[in-house]
Amino acid sequence: MSVKSLPAIALAATALAGGVALAAQDRSTLKVPDGLSFSEFKGYEAWQPVAVSQTPGSLKQIAANPAMIEAYRKGLPADGKTFPDGSKVVKIEWASKANPVSPYAVQVPGDIKTIAFIEKDLKRFPKTHGWAYAIFDYDTSSKTLKPRGTGADCGYACHSKVAVQDYIFTAYPAR
Repeated sequence: MSVKSLPAIALAATALAGGVALAAQDRSTLKVPDGLSFSEFKGYEAWQPVAVSQTPGSLKQIAANPAMIEAYRKGLPADGKTFPDGSKVVKIEWASKANPVSPYAVQVPGDIKTIAFIEKDLKRFPKTHGWAYAIFDYDTSSKTLKPRGTGADCGYACHSKVAVQDYIFTAYPAR
């Protein structure tokens, strides 16, 4: 290899790296058809945790935006009081796996499985008591998220089981 070919190789490597970066999924364009869009939950990665949950094979973190965290801290939902419009929740689900370096048995997040969002807006979603839902499944082969279902009421039937808790399953445990 000659010294003259080094700039060409460096340029090709830079272009390839840029192409890989450009090929990464733009989550801001993701949307459930006729439903919620990922962009409505911008900044969810920094929301405060509400709680964690575990199912066979999965670990989940439930986090909420500042409006919902404030409502939780005031004791909501309780005594017929409900979460305010603008309350938002994200549930990030990972496959669980054993931590190979831990000296004891502990499960930690593995591959991402889903990202689910819930938003309250009584004007936009009056048929579902103000709540709207969206689920995005992670495709490990393409390393992209894909919307599941259509519309904003995809989680309403399930969440109706906790109508007395303003349609939210996860409580805010003591800290």
